[in-house]
Parts: sequence; structure tokens; C-alpha cells
Amino acid sequence: MSANETQTVEGPATPTSGIVFEASTQTPTNELCDITLMIGIEKFKAHKVILASISPYFFAMFNGDMKEHNLETIEIHDMDPTAIDLLLDYAYTGQITITTDNVQVLLPASSLLQMTEVREACCRFLLRQLHPTNCLGIRSFADTHSCKELHIKSHVYALQNFQQVVGTEEFLLLPFEEVNDLVSNSQLNISSEEDVFTAVLNWVKHDLAERSQFVAKLMEHVRLPLVNREFLMTRVDNEKLIRDNNECRELLLEAMRYHLAPERRCALSTTRTMERKPQGADPYIFAVGGGSLFAIHSECEVYNPKTDTWSAIAPMQWRRSRCGVTGLRRLLYVVGGYDGASDLATAECYNPLNNTWCPIAPTGTKRSCLGISSFDGLIYVCGGYDGASCLSSMERFDPLTGIWCSCPAMNTRRRYCRIAVVENCIYALGGFDSTNYQASVERFDPREGSWNAVPSMSSRRSSCGVAALNGHLYCIGGNDGTMCMSSGERFNVRRNAWEPITSMNNRRSTHEVVATDGYIYAIGGNDGSSSLNAVEQYDPKSNKWIVVSSMSTRRSSVGAAVLECINIEHVLRQTRNS
Repeated sequence: MSANETQTVEGPATPTSGIVFEASTQTPTNELCDITLMIGIEKFKAHKVILASISPYFFAMFNGDMKEHNLETIEIHDMDPTAIDLLLDYAYTGQITITTDNVQVLLPASSLLQMTEVREACCRFLLRQLHPTNCLGIRSFADTHSCKELHIKSHVYALQNFQQVVGTEEFLLLPFEEVNDLVSNSQLNISSEEDVFTAVLNWVKHDLAERSQFVAKLMEHVRLPLVNREFLMTRVDNEKLIRDNNECRELLLEAMRYHLAPERRCALSTTRTMERKPQGADPYIFAVGGGSLFAIHSECEVYNPKTDTWSAIAPMQWRRSRCGVTGLRRLLYVVGGYDGASDLATAECYNPLNNTWCPIAPTGTKRSCLGISSFDGLIYVCGGYDGASCLSSMERFDPLTGIWCSCPAMNTRRRYCRIAVVENCIYALGGFDSTNYQASVERFDPREGSWNAVPSMSSRRSSCGVAALNGHLYCIGGNDGTMCMSSGERFNVRRNAWEPITSMNNRRSTHEVVATDGYIYAIGGNDGSSSLNAVEQYDPKSNKWIVVSSMSTRRSSVGAAVLECINIEHVLRQTRNS
């Protein structure tokens, strides 16, 4: 906490009649004082009526049958003289200044004397001081003094800032019970389970002789099946504390079995295979790459639906338009695309916790104009264009192993197709097969490993936008071979039928469509004559589109996806400042 932080609090007016009014406007002198408070060897003179008016503790003491009722000197134990001096000033002036130097004595003193306004002000002050280096200490302090709201909020802060908290001295000095409470929490905000594994080992090794007994109990809460394979083999398997512990070895084997059988992961599901979901995470829409005029962008931006604002994020490592973008486990994956000279097989991943991009394994086939979606912990890409021909092939990426593998191909070649997941099946819609603009739709069931035709759309649509929401598959805009379209339709999976929806305000193709919080967003694209930065929102309940804030950059052939993040604007400010 900064030593310069202060907060001045004004309390309620004290009694305003006769001599009490005079007394309540100044620090007490010996004149007319009728009580002396003894704190250790220090004495503080005061007026009973003033103390009783500001503190229920003193009111009960001076107006009841307590022995102190008639005493002229009262000894108060377990209170800091500095605190009573400040609280007496508050009783007489109605003001008190809380600082980082006095808050830890003021809060318990105001609690004892039942001076609620000061106690609550101290809690608010400490809330504003929360930082990764002190949140655990503030949480403990709040628990000691029964400050429920402060305790809850400091605990949530520790969960949300876990990656920074585990690097502090406070974390390393925690008792086992509190470390166990943190790492077992499903609301930890982390980039990956590697962070939790590393935190546990660092804590244990800080006092190895005393803490080695807790390794297995803590490792039960590390979700090793969600750790990537390289880390599992090079760090976890080589860690002596793990290899020398039978229970830990069983946890390692469980993770290895999960990695080796992607198709059986549903059957192998346990608490340790479930993704953590941080408290306070909100959905954000990320718009990636694209092009305008003769430029292809590496720049990206993010939209906050709550504030209707766009912010720039770190640029990708490659310029890309016509790429595929999807979110998985709170990371953003960008695959393939076109850089202005050639179609791409490269792929990269964005981490919103630190606003950075890193490369991942390239696809087996170069792909632009592809469809992409994530399902059951895996990323699927299909169709597209490799620079020579339209594609029907599909590949699957496993982030845990870092490996792409081939999957059954679609029945139709589809360039500028889109895919989405509804009820455990992947749907591929529209596109261009090098001869015809497509209205056809096909469905892939990963459990069966085959593609099957479903009813076609009412319109041919290439470079359309597709999203799944509430059991419906929405296909919006696109190009039918004659013009860009504003119309849309949705597929009712249960009824196996298509129905129209209201048209967008703009004609769009090569745009992106995403769904979040019950709404659908149409982002960027091309209206037939120019690239767009316009964005609009569709409400299925009212069947209406409204215009929302535009992106800062015009983007045709844009990629977009939704990620849940915690206050990414704060992360962006921090990274810009550094």
C-alpha cells in the first residue's frame, strides 16, 4: 500500500444543544470533561455525552447498569492509543483521516467501539488498496476482524490475480489450508494449469522439510489433464517430488491417459478435466486482421458489449485476412488466412491475461477462407482455399498435444464456408465450390466420424456469417453470386427446418458473426463497394437489428470470436504503460 494514500471521512452531526454543541466543535480540553479513558499509560479526557452519541459501546456503558456507569476513569484494553486519539477527534469534529499508517489500528478500534461509519470507511479504504502484493494479507486481516465484504472481495481479487499473487512473499508464507483453498478453487484466473502446478511446487519448496507432506494433497487440485503434453513430459514427469510420490504418479498417469485418447475424453471426464471459470469474467468480442483497400492487417481490437467500446490489442505476428478465429479455454486461436502474397498454414494464439501472441503448430494444409470452430477441447478447421483449389478437407488441433491431425472430409468443396457447433455436431454452411455458390449444409458428428447432408438454406451464401445460439444455427449475409446480402435465416435443429430472420441494416459479405449473452453481432465485412468497420447487434427475442459502436479499422475478410476475460482494459493499460 502506498504510504501517501489517505481518505477523509465525515461523520454524522453530534448533538446540537447547549454546551454539548460547543463541545462537539473542538477537540476536548479538561474543561467540563467527566470521563478519562486509560489506554495503557496514556490518558484521554472526554465528555460522556459526546462519546455516547457517537458510539453504541459507550452509550451502553454510560446508560446501563455496568460498573463503569459512575466511574470517572475507565481502562480500555486491546486498543492502540493512536486509534483512540483519532476516534476522539472524530467524535468531536465529525472528521477523520484514514491512511495506510493508521488503518490497521483504526479498523479494530472502531469495531470494538461499534463506530460503524469509521469501520466501513476503513474497509472501503482497504478495498482501494488491493494489490497482488497485499491482497492475501488484507484477506487475513478482514477475516480476523469479521469484515465479511472485505474478506470476500479480497479473496476474489486474489483469485482473479492469481498469476501475480503466487509470485509474492505473502503467498509463499501462507499456511497449507489457505494454499489448498486457493488452488482447489474452480474460479482461479489463470492462463493454464501450468501456472497452478508451478505455484504449488514453489510453495512446497519454500520450506521443503515441513511442506513435502502436502504435495499429493495439493496436486489433487492441479488439473494435470489440461496441462500441455510438452510441459507434462518435461516438467511434471521429471519433477522428483512427483516421481517419488505414489499418489502423484497416479495423477500423472491419469493425465497421460487423457492426452492419448482425444475421442474418449468425455468418458474420462473428472473434476480435473473441467476448465476453471473465473468469477467476474465477462464476454468480449475480438476482431482480428482482415483487409481494407490494398492493406492487410495484423492489427486487432476488442469490443466490450457492456460499455459499447472498442480497444486496440497487441497485433498478430503475421498479417492475415480470410483467417479462421475461435476461442478455447480463454485463449484466442487464429489459423491460416492470406497475407497479400500467399495463403497461410501458420497459426498463433493470443493470451488476454498478458496481451501477447505466440505461434502454434501450422496446419497440414495451407488454408484461407476456411471454417473454424472449437468443440470438446479441440479446434476444427475445414474447407477453404490453398492457393490452387477449393478444399473439402478437415483438420483437428489438440492444444494439449500441439498436434494437427486429419479428419473425414466434407462431401462438398467449400471456399468461404463457415462452421459452427450445435448440440455436439459441427455444421458446415454455404461457400463456393469453384463453380457454384452453395446453399447446401452438412453436419459432422465427431462421435460417428461422418458428414451427412441436412436441409439446404433458402438462399445461396458464400462468405456468410454463421453463429450458434440457443439451439439455433444462424446464417447471415454473404454473397449469392450476384450481390452482397443483408438477409439472414436460422436453422432449428430440433425441427430440422430453416426460417427467415430480419435483414441487417447493411449488406455484408466476408464479415464475421458471433453470439454472446443472448445476442448476435455482425462485424465488418464488405458491402459490395467498400470495406466496413460497422457493427450491428441482433436480438432474437425482438427479431431486430441495432447499430452499435464501429471498429476503429475497416475490415473485410475479418476474423472474430468471443472470449471471457476479466477487465481486459486494465491489462491493456498496463501493457501499454510498460
